[in-house]
Amino acid sequence: MSRYHEMKFRAVTTFQRRIGNPVLRRLPNQTLLETTGRTSGLPRRTPVGGRRTGTEFWLVSEYGEKSQYVRNIRANPKVRVRIRGRWHAGTAHPVPQDDPHARLRTLPRFNSAAVRALGTDLLSVRVDLND
Repeated sequence: MSRYHEMKFRAVTTFQRRIGNPVLRRLPNQTLLETTGRTSGLPRRTPVGGRRTGTEFWLVSEYGEKSQYVRNIRANPKVRVRIRGRWHAGTAHPVPQDDPHARLRTLPRFNSAAVRALGTDLLSVRVDLND
């Protein structure tokens, strides 16, 4: 990762961790991805933008394998997704062969614009929902 991308990653993730995510998690209609912390074993809730299509939920990680929730998924793929205020259990799969730029065009515009602007290593993630 270039020095510029590393500085961008640190600035954006610090803002998200300390300000953005705590505010967004409180919004009743915000979509959340709940993973299990790979070290702590505690639930970790991350605001995400994505879309349900049938029994799948798709999102794009802006920092790919560096994202904490992607690292948690690699350790334990069992997740929950809160969509429109309702929790759904599922199994998450990073999909590196999927084109994340094409995927963003199918997802909510506001979040997709933010992911494109802030992201440095995009990665598509599919959650196979149990219901």
